[in-house]
Amino acid sequence: MAPRGPERLSVLLPTYNERDNLPLVVWLLARTLGDSGIDFEIIIIDDGSPDGTQEVAQQLEKIYGSDKIVSWELFLFASGTAYIHGMKYATGNFIVIMDADLSHHVRLHFMYSLKQKEGNFDIVSGTRYKGNGGVYGWDLKRKLISRGANFLTQVLLRPGASDLTGSFRLYRKEVLQKLMEKCVSKGYVFQMEMIVRARQLGFSIGEVPISFVDRVYGESKLGGNEIVSFLKGLLTLFATT
Repeated sequence: MAPRGPERLSVLLPTYNERDNLPLVVWLLARTLGDSGIDFEIIIIDDGSPDGTQEVAQQLEKIYGSDKIVSWELFLFASGTAYIHGMKYATGNFIVIMDADLSHHVRLHFMYSLKQKEGNFDIVSGTRYKGNGGVYGWDLKRKLISRGANFLTQVLLRPGASDLTGSFRLYRKEVLQKLMEKCVSKGYVFQMEMIVRARQLGFSIGEVPISFVDRVYGESKLGGNEIVSFLKGLLTLFATT
């Protein structure tokens, strides 16, 4: 299906065990974007959550209508796989990727309508490490992991962006499609590779300071295996870019 107009926004929400968070984040998004006059849709891609997240997503689709809410269920996806699947059904010419656990502020229309138009950027990335951006609710260990990962990427890859591991971004749809064709990483490394490849291909990137707030319900999927995968992916990018 072709985009419905020049200003349609598709929001991709990958989910895993977000039964408690999903109704609230969808309601906040629908209200905020609707009040802003932005034509939008929300695409929910669930990773086979055992807590019934997919059933909640289907109920939300009935409540808001399939022109506003679209839900799909995958199993054993990584970030890249979820985005590829969601992008297939996106009808907007801009795509926002964000977390469904309320860590990202739903007033994303500021990032969309102001920053993107300000510089006609191909990508607008939320940054926790620039200006008045920050992280709230994490313990010291999680902060050190995040800071350490971002520091290593800056030293080894010199990407020209301040936050490579964040997942709150806006893309032109055609730019996201081109990047997905180039990226080979999955999981947490995927976000980093997207920015590195974007710089390689000459796409413009704008940044907006954001406040990242730790989830209230549920638990993060970040663990030892993801950290090891991240380090392997970082070294691979360093050797190949």
